[in-house]
Amino acid sequence: MKIHKLITDSDELAALCERLARADFVCVDTEFMRESTYWPELCLIQIADVNEAAAVDPMAPGLDMSPLLDLLVDNEDVLKIFHAGGQDVEIIYNLTGKTPHPIFDTQIAMMAISQSEQIGYSNLVESWLGFAIDKGARFTDWSRRPLTERQIEYAIGDVTHLAKIFPRILKRLIKTNRGHWLDAEMEKLADPDNYRNDAGNAWLKIKAAGRNPAMLGRLKALAAWREYEAQDKNIPRGRIARDETLADIASHPPKAQADLAKVRGLSPGWKDNEIGKRLMQAIEASKPLTEAEMPPKAPRGAPLGKEGALVADLLKLLLKIRAREIDVAARLLARSDDLELLAAGVRKDVSILEGWRYEVFGKDALELVEGRLAFAVVGGRLKMTHVDELHDDMREANALPAEEDEDGPLPLTEDDAEA
Repeated sequence: MKIHKLITDSDELAALCERLARADFVCVDTEFMRESTYWPELCLIQIADVNEAAAVDPMAPGLDMSPLLDLLVDNEDVLKIFHAGGQDVEIIYNLTGKTPHPIFDTQIAMMAISQSEQIGYSNLVESWLGFAIDKGARFTDWSRRPLTERQIEYAIGDVTHLAKIFPRILKRLIKTNRGHWLDAEMEKLADPDNYRNDAGNAWLKIKAAGRNPAMLGRLKALAAWREYEAQDKNIPRGRIARDETLADIASHPPKAQADLAKVRGLSPGWKDNEIGKRLMQAIEASKPLTEAEMPPKAPRGAPLGKEGALVADLLKLLLKIRAREIDVAARLLARSDDLELLAAGVRKDVSILEGWRYEVFGKDALELVEGRLAFAVVGGRLKMTHVDELHDDMREANALPAEEDEDGPLPLTEDDAEA
């Protein structure tokens, strides 16, 4: 594979992207800093196909990034490969207003062919390629220039290794016929709604006790105010005010700006500075949420009760057994909410009762709930079996006499008793 160490020239980048546009897939990774800023600061983009790889320096003066961004978001003929790519996709969305498509995430894919739910990149490389990667440059300051040879080599390795691993994962998915299991997960990763920064919805991510419309209206206004302040100053939103501080102010709103000095989590200076003034304006302009704006109550289905909770526990055990049997991550098959809904008697709009999840797990989960499936220890191993097969399995494992019928051993005869 040809390695281009660091691209800082527009013509060189355009030529690279022209070649990569003819590839079946490209592997993509980014290095960024966001500890002290609201917006992640893009410091490096690494990209590779099976023939060549490069690190692109977006901080290089005068570098025209448009050929690379066009390749990532507008070229539908090239599959874009990431590993745990959520933050990478967010950065590309912030730059372009679009997400890469079509997209494939190897961390998600590993859930369909192993029991790994969030396998890290170093473990992925070690499991597929058999060597450990150097993590020494992982936590360096990627914004400092010039970058060292070690930094560049480490960064490019993230995509060169991925270019070797992806075809092997794809081959395994084809062999197991599990590729279609991932379609919805990959589309979810590429959904622009996941990355759209709507200040009006920021309050939904803040935990607040109670469902009072006036309190939630204040929380909505305060959360939006904080987003605008953080964006304007390009600092993390927590540096403006923490979530719990906003929730406390929404529940117990100050009557005057001077009262802000008494609010835990705010500086005493807020009692008479401009940011404190804008906070008070946000409170005063807030309106109670309408009925349509109120968040839905936490979905609980029918009340579980003690027996229902036990059924949910059995379903979780069934999930563990099935995940182990077919070597798949349990979280890909089902989530706890789905199991509790099923245990509570809900049968509509439950994901495990639809599509491939029903065939692989949901059908057995339904049979367990409805009494047609049972657990048994056979040969020292926990397994699930249909009730009408359970006795036969136990008989075979314990070598029970053949004349024992389904109701247990036949009664002793007089001759047997004398013997």
